[in-house]
Amino acid sequence: MTSDAGYSELIEPYNIRLPHTPAVVVIPITTQHVQDAVVCAAQAKLKVQAKSGGHSYANFASGGKDGSMMISLSSFTDVSVDSAGIAKVGGGVRLGNMADALAAQGRALSHGTCPGVGIGGHATHGGYGHTSRNWGLAMDAIGKVDVVLANGTALTCSATQNSEIFWGVRGAADSLAIVTNFYLQTRPAPASVTYFEVQLNGVFNTKQTFTNTFLHLQDFARNASVVDSRISFGIYMDKYGSFSPSGAFFGSVSEFNTKIRPEFLRTLPAATNVIVQSYSWYDYLVKVSGRQTIKVPLTGYDEHDNFFAKSLTVPESSGLTSTALGSMYDHIKRGTSADYFIIVNLYGGPGSAINSKTTDFAAYNDRDSLWVVQNYGSTANSIDFINGLNNAVTSAQPQTQFGAYLNYVDPSLDAATAHRVYYGDAVYARLLRLKQQIDPQSVFWNPHAIGA
Repeated sequence: MTSDAGYSELIEPYNIRLPHTPAVVVIPITTQHVQDAVVCAAQAKLKVQAKSGGHSYANFASGGKDGSMMISLSSFTDVSVDSAGIAKVGGGVRLGNMADALAAQGRALSHGTCPGVGIGGHATHGGYGHTSRNWGLAMDAIGKVDVVLANGTALTCSATQNSEIFWGVRGAADSLAIVTNFYLQTRPAPASVTYFEVQLNGVFNTKQTFTNTFLHLQDFARNASVVDSRISFGIYMDKYGSFSPSGAFFGSVSEFNTKIRPEFLRTLPAATNVIVQSYSWYDYLVKVSGRQTIKVPLTGYDEHDNFFAKSLTVPESSGLTSTALGSMYDHIKRGTSADYFIIVNLYGGPGSAINSKTTDFAAYNDRDSLWVVQNYGSTANSIDFINGLNNAVTSAQPQTQFGAYLNYVDPSLDAATAHRVYYGDAVYARLLRLKQQIDPQSVFWNPHAIGA
């Protein structure tokens, strides 16, 4: 309860800009505890949300409003791997601890780079990492899940067992069920990964330089003579003039330097630094985490930020036009007192495993993007600037149907807009039918929940 010792620490959100006060925090140890808590909440007419890692950009893990029941899965942290390479992963496991446990057994999964993020929200809303073009999203490795429904029933769901719930949980678990265990198909950890990073000079000196630089990288990303599923990269930009593409290649340094590097760098501005280096799988995970270790404390995790973020999914059929890029440049050059960064990650292009699936596979609509853009501003005074960044692109490219990425949830969107940009009309309509069947009282709720 709110008066209990430890309550304040339990509810402290990753994004401290959006604090919410749950009516009660439940810390179950068994699946039966989760079942009992959900039934109790329904009887008390409390809304429920599960907390896996708690990194929701909108603090939906606390309900997205005051007065909800937050069910913390912090005790569901076991990771085991069977002889077929299937990892059973508790719903409260953080990505760094999962990767560490898998690597100890020579196994690997595709997932994001931040060690503190929980598997629950990450994998059920996509789960992108620089291995995703080669291996698919974290979501795509889910073979089955153990869930608790709004009526307190515990089920196992897979493609052959409770298949419609299985479809819906992969994309909208926050609206449909609490996942207590994931069963994920792992892969043999690669012997090595080639990491590359390029720091470019003077990209923001002129609009033409900025536009031409990005358009070349976009052409490169679509060039099947040099790009296949083994390569992935993102472009990092910030208010200090950084423009730095970096990524992973599942091949040798020699092959990268011979086949890929010349075309990647062709026509680009002079580089301050070009890094092409082979890492072991584990050392690669540490490298891209930006930390000294990927292991995260099981208790006392205490990382927080104050930020506002938005995203854009850019269809492969259109990409970003020179007009839209020029509009983005103009907005950036107007400046802001707030710190911000922009990350543009490659999802599509030749051989992309992300885009090899359709919405029949899972309730995840982002299967046709070339780029996914994250605009992230630190502190509350960045809101107007970040909104302006998104608007600069979309208003300059009105013929394009942009979407947004579920894991960069934007709390400023109303429910109808969120449903449209995250799911699209067809997927949302199917999810709504499922919601009405298994959670007609909307026990599982947040401001963007299905049916909200």
